[in-house]
Amino acid sequence: MGNSPRKNWFTAMGILFIVVAVIPIIRDLLIFGPDFVSDFFTSPELTSEKVSTAMFGIGGFLIILGLSGGNHED
Repeated sequence: MGNSPRKNWFTAMGILFIVVAVIPIIRDLLIFGPDFVSDFFTSPELTSEKVSTAMFGIGGFLIILGLSGGNHED
């Protein structure tokens, strides 16, 4: 059809992961305040803040993968 640029879905998914990871952190900051949120990060339980941290890592990996040309679909 033409020489249109390839769609980079890795970067789009990485941005989506980061946006979704920010939501619980902002929500808890508004509800509980920064002191409790820092306690959530350091507590031994599995909390939404720790899951958000993992999602930041996954999102960053997907963005790097997308920008480095990891999408080999033609």
